[in-house]
Amino acid sequence: MPKTKPGRIVIISSPSGGGKTTICRKLLNPNRKTQGWSFSVSHTTRKMRIGERNGREYTFVSADEFAAKVKHGFFAEHFSVHGNKYGTPRQPLEDVKRSGGVKILDIDIQGARRIKREFPDATAIFVLPPSITELRRRLKLRGTETREELAIRFKGALREMKSIHTAGFGYIVINKELATAVKQVLAIIEADSCRIENMSKEHLHKLIG
Repeated sequence: MPKTKPGRIVIISSPSGGGKTTICRKLLNPNRKTQGWSFSVSHTTRKMRIGERNGREYTFVSADEFAAKVKHGFFAEHFSVHGNKYGTPRQPLEDVKRSGGVKILDIDIQGARRIKREFPDATAIFVLPPSITELRRRLKLRGTETREELAIRFKGALREMKSIHTAGFGYIVINKELATAVKQVLAIIEADSCRIENMSKEHLHKLIG
């Protein structure tokens, strides 16, 4: 029996401190019964933070390992930010497009732009903080960076927010209250999956002849 809809790639992006990682975790909560949904685990050369686990938030690799994977075309996109390298494996994205389901990507705006070039029908959502003041507060609360690193991330966040109109995002969600933001993201994913171009031709033919 033909699939009703092909698999979906969903990009969740935001400036540092915008809340994209927390939203992704909520989307993939087992209690939501989002069967067939999974998280795209990026590779990175940055150091593991307290509370992280290799293979869950990221696959942590050395710079040499990362470079070897780039050489062999392992990544759909890769980039450097704040002195570290990040990359999205290509194969899991191609697998979900072919087999169905939803693959959630938690990636930087640079990565989002490149994924949209590779997979133009990907759903791209940019998460904004309710204000610059709140963004600064959230960055400080994380407690994972030095004062100098915070200043770099804050400057980068401002630059990213100013460039969202040219980055290929179709949707913006204001993350003022987490539960509301998650509901809005879920609604966007569901609505975007109902676009006519995302319905398989085989299924449409079966319905309308």
